[in-house]
Amino acid sequence: MTPVELSRTVLRAVRRAVDAGELVAPVPERAQVAPPGPGGRGDYATNVALQLARPAGRPPQEVARILRSHLADADGVAGVDITGPGFLNITLDGSGEQDLVAEILRRGARYGVVDEPTGELVQLHHPREVRAAVTAHAVARILRSQGALVRTSCEDEPAPAWAAVLGVGVDAHGTPAAPAPLKVNVRPVPAAQDPTPLGRDAARWALLHPASHDRPRITSDHLLQRETNPLFRVRYAHARTRALSRNAAALGLTSAPGDVQDNDATHLVDALAAYPHALATAARHRAPDRLARHLVTTADAVLAFQHTVLPLGDEKPSAAHRARLALAEAAGTVLAGGLSLLGIDAPEHL
Repeated sequence: MTPVELSRTVLRAVRRAVDAGELVAPVPERAQVAPPGPGGRGDYATNVALQLARPAGRPPQEVARILRSHLADADGVAGVDITGPGFLNITLDGSGEQDLVAEILRRGARYGVVDEPTGELVQLHHPREVRAAVTAHAVARILRSQGALVRTSCEDEPAPAWAAVLGVGVDAHGTPAAPAPLKVNVRPVPAAQDPTPLGRDAARWALLHPASHDRPRITSDHLLQRETNPLFRVRYAHARTRALSRNAAALGLTSAPGDVQDNDATHLVDALAAYPHALATAARHRAPDRLARHLVTTADAVLAFQHTVLPLGDEKPSAAHRARLALAEAAGTVLAGGLSLLGIDAPEHL
């Protein structure tokens, strides 16, 4: 069961509880699922019980117990535990990892992307400042991936170099006349230096990777091809997944989702499963840095896992190798998709 399918399963459990009269609360449009945090257990956790507690007029633990009874017998669910104030921790049957990889490979760059418009209308208005312009541009892309309709505008006409070098554009510029002028709602800490000498990819990363309340570092460190550079690690991890596919083809090895049988894969599977949640969170908080940091986490997991993918020495290709290759290819798909939403290129050779 993939995270998207599990989210739907959770919503069905809520609907059954409401239809049975066990809960009196509106059924949410979406249920967030993600790998459990500290103190959690199982494969995924959801806070839907905490979300429903207030409208239902019941304690979160009581809501969680009601929903657990409807979730426990769902197809693909091996067990449900309640932790903390009312988190539902869900353990899937053994096919969860295989289904996740198959889903990513099937959806490609649209993994984590909402298929239907949500009806949310968002106006992003920013000052004539380079970091604000790049942030609004990236936030708009992320919001659109989550089904929102977005319009961007700037208080004044953007600098030509922003479009030429950084790929930034807006739908309108200038502030409308009263009685309803737009309010600036994208205002990160400004960049102290002009980032355009870094080029598009490094400049955008330098502006988007720090949280909006942190001052960005506009230095040549973002161009260095070394492990201390997070952008390099993300792009290098993506390039490594592509190299693994090329090397596997030379060996006559093809990928097939399955049981990876590798402890080093655990963190990578968790990161891939959490990607839709990271996208949704970045959209909700208008925070592209959350997506950037998740890509770094995914890349580090790829680089720790990559050495186990292909056969070594006289080792013969096996089903486990095909499963590891499929997992690596899925990771490359997620890294490329996330970088694209940030407006950054993901080269196949690095």
